[in-house]
Amino acid sequence: MNVGVCKINLRIPENQTLKGKRQVVQSIVNRVRGKFNVAIAEVENGDVWQIATLGISYVSNDGRHVNEVMSKIVDYIVKSRLDAEILDYEIELIPVF
Repeated sequence: MNVGVCKINLRIPENQTLKGKRQVVQSIVNRVRGKFNVAIAEVENGDVWQIATLGISYVSNDGRHVNEVMSKIVDYIVKSRLDAEILDYEIELIPVF
């Protein structure tokens, strides 16, 4: 079994309020969760209105598949969300058992 963990730091430059940030983050979370069937949530920077940090996890028997899914998620966010830019991201694959 392999667990993939991804941490994505986003900048939302056009945003001016925490309410606006929540709308953008919830949209990203719902779309990614629905499209890729992963666990995703905002994990840091909850009180900063132009920065968001998302944590994503995925479990599979195949490590290559986990890496592929995580890479596709990053690409999906880059291509589909013009109001949020990815500052950086980290992908970690953890073999379990």
